[in-house]
Amino acid sequence: MKKIRTKTNWIKEHLSDAYVQKAQQDGYRSRAAYKFLQIHEQYKLIKPNHRIVDLGSAPGSWSQAISSLLSEEGKIYAIDLLPMDPVKKTTFIQGDFRDEVILNDLEKMIENKPVDLVISDMAPNISGNKVRDQAMINDLNELTLEFAQDWLKPKGNFLVKTFMGSGFDEFVKKLKNHFSKVIIKKPDSSRDRSAELFLIGLEKL
Repeated sequence: MKKIRTKTNWIKEHLSDAYVQKAQQDGYRSRAAYKFLQIHEQYKLIKPNHRIVDLGSAPGSWSQAISSLLSEEGKIYAIDLLPMDPVKKTTFIQGDFRDEVILNDLEKMIENKPVDLVISDMAPNISGNKVRDQAMINDLNELTLEFAQDWLKPKGNFLVKTFMGSGFDEFVKKLKNHFSKVIIKKPDSSRDRSAELFLIGLEKL
């Protein structure tokens, strides 16, 4: 009975959420679109002709938000374990970013050319074991940074979702070795109770 009540309360809260309602009005697939838009509004991560890699892209709200900011020359390359409906200016591949074969496919998709922005909204399936979950988050962050090191243009930008926990400070320090400025951000559209944070690396060194 408690689980049913909790689920009912979540649904009520979700449907009454201002960003959920705004996403429905604006045609975005989820409220997460505003997380990217609010960060971009403050830090100007992209220009209209940029090429962007969107890791962990499904259901596609970040790609949607970005596509509205791009010119015809701009391009998004998206990847996720889950399927994703088409988004304008976006080429999508379904697969596991951690799989070397899939990673090679992604590199071919970007034509083995450097990109202007790497973003990641990836998160592991939470098991409830905090130590294990944080280790999985850290592994995803490290892989995302490795990809950015390999494929970001000089002065390119980087955005990754993460969570406070063991290894967080060390990862921030590592980012500072690769970017001119590193920012820790929790946008207004991120729910207060959510432990998520976003790390922004500006101007790859």
